[in-house]
Amino acid sequence: MANVKYLSTTRVFAKGTPPAVDALDLDIHDGEFMVLVGPSGSGKTTALRMLAGLEPLDSGSVEIGDRDVTEVPPKDRDIAMVFQNYALYPQKTVAENMGFALKMQHVHKDERTRRVREAARLLDLDEKLLDRKPRQLSGGQRQRVAMGRAIVREPKVFLMDEPLSNLDAKLRVQTRSQIAELQRRLGITTVYVTHDQIEAMTMGHRVAVLRDGRLQQCATPRELYDNPVNEFVAGFIGSPAMNLRTVPLADGGALLANTLFPLPPAVRTAAKEAGLSEIVLGIRPEHLHQANGSEVPAGQKHAHAADGSAELAGEVMLVEELGADALLHVRLPEGGDQVVARAEGRKPPAPGRQVTFQVQPDDVFAFHPVTGARLAG
Repeated sequence: MANVKYLSTTRVFAKGTPPAVDALDLDIHDGEFMVLVGPSGSGKTTALRMLAGLEPLDSGSVEIGDRDVTEVPPKDRDIAMVFQNYALYPQKTVAENMGFALKMQHVHKDERTRRVREAARLLDLDEKLLDRKPRQLSGGQRQRVAMGRAIVREPKVFLMDEPLSNLDAKLRVQTRSQIAELQRRLGITTVYVTHDQIEAMTMGHRVAVLRDGRLQQCATPRELYDNPVNEFVAGFIGSPAMNLRTVPLADGGALLANTLFPLPPAVRTAAKEAGLSEIVLGIRPEHLHQANGSEVPAGQKHAHAADGSAELAGEVMLVEELGADALLHVRLPEGGDQVVARAEGRKPPAPGRQVTFQVQPDDVFAFHPVTGARLAG
């Protein structure tokens, strides 16, 4: 096992273009499951390839186990990589695929067999599958074979580049829990790349969010959800996404659809010092709580409930039935803007009905409308 460090790591593919990875500083702890997440083009795969030695650095360095490996060839970095497309040899059996790297390292046949069988046991691969060819396996089984090929090498670091993206939704959920459990049992430092924020949140000990080659925030999944540092992280983390609206400031708060949302004194002070007349207001769908007796006459306006929470009224335009939950797409008065709210799935209000939501002051986020930075508080 080993820790991993990116030290001002930068990669530029073409002169005059923005860096694919821009001065990345990231310290990954020994035995940690670190997830790199971001939209397409954020630099996450490039960062992984630089760590693997498959992509040169334009500046900065990378370390594995406190050893600078910037100029070390990939084969000498003691890493194992799991790819998106499995990369199995079609003419070789499962056992031969899993043990091929060991054969190239001249590991004795008996030792190769022992490691392959141990990896198969860890991955719940039936021993009868070891003599089959990849074409005779399901997608999930092939992915586990690719994992086994990495495990038998007993590396210092696992690198995984979107290994679940070729699986169907149900199998993806099942396999990600297996990978997380396997990493916990093996205790090997793992760097995992994905564009799926749900995958990132459910698997990673910590999650590094990237955008346009720059690290936005690195924290535990709970910290990212509760305390995003900027508008991008707030909107990217959480499913469904946070409602983000640019709204004017008023005395003591911000106005959305004629509803005053109280803001903490520190946020109001920060906005005043920045000379702002408006902010980006953020509310997560699960923080829009339907008020008791929430179906109200059309056109009725609300300001504050007795407990100090803001009340927001609107018309249900669409209901997405998800089983236990439902997502309500609600059109607000004064401009027809829409928000998404999470509701009880058994008896959601029907489209066309008027509903009222309560929002607690502590559940309101505020961001700078230009820089996107979260305002203090």
